[in-house]
Amino acid sequence: MGETPSEFRLKNAPTDGISTVKFAPNSNQFLVASSWDSTVRLYDDAVHVYSGGLENTLKMFDLNTGGGSNVGSHDAPIRCVEYCPDVNVIISVGTPLSNFGILGHLAVQDHLVNQTKLVVGTAGRRVLVWDLRNMGYVQQRRESSLKYQTRCIRCFPNKVGYVLSSIEGRVAVEYLDPSPEVQKKKYAFKCHRIKENGVEMIYPVNAIAFHSVHNTFATGGSDGIVNIWDGFNKKRLCQFHRYPTGIASLAFSHEGSVLAIASSYMYETDEIENMPEDRTLTGFKYQLEQE
Repeated sequence: MGETPSEFRLKNAPTDGISTVKFAPNSNQFLVASSWDSTVRLYDDAVHVYSGGLENTLKMFDLNTGGGSNVGSHDAPIRCVEYCPDVNVIISVGTPLSNFGILGHLAVQDHLVNQTKLVVGTAGRRVLVWDLRNMGYVQQRRESSLKYQTRCIRCFPNKVGYVLSSIEGRVAVEYLDPSPEVQKKKYAFKCHRIKENGVEMIYPVNAIAFHSVHNTFATGGSDGIVNIWDGFNKKRLCQFHRYPTGIASLAFSHEGSVLAIASSYMYETDEIENMPEDRTLTGFKYQLEQE
């Protein structure tokens, strides 16, 4: 890490919990944030945004014209939306309302797109891999290396594997190549744990985001902390200051010059008296040095 990051707070943050932040493709400037206040907020400018929510409908908004249309629907609320430019498809994940907790812990936690691969983590600690060019069968069926429920999954930009996190303060680095030689490289480590007065508090790791150039990645937890990791050299590069509430979502810009951080309480322990109602969108501008 070079000089101390330059932090700035975005104006007009959502009025309820922030669920996801994403930069527009090929952009270091256009940021979209979805929230439990039933809004999708655009910071600066973009062309199209896809969103899904409790009304079970996948929607497309043209932010230049202000128009929009319904793209598709589920029989249950939509948890995740991703776009794969390689095959020009939108992927959405629905989950039954009976399992729909505040900001997560669902039957389908998260999914990721790696070129033409779709990877889905389920509540049963299963990981399923599809080839988007042939969705007729599951290409790989795996079990998470972590003992507890999957919280987030993201792919390495170099397409060799993925990183997944759990509700129990752990992160695993996995590889897609099923050969025994490659599988020996996978590992897991503890993180987002705070020891106070002799007691170790363990927090869910809610968010993972990869730097597109250096294959380093950021993690954000319910401890309100963001870490930057070098997954190949198995070391932490830096730790940001602690936020007053948990980290709900992270996103690097296209060139990796900006990291967007969404901080909002995620109700892991229900209502808490005097909990800070801080729902902020923050950015860090910095240059990661190549190892």
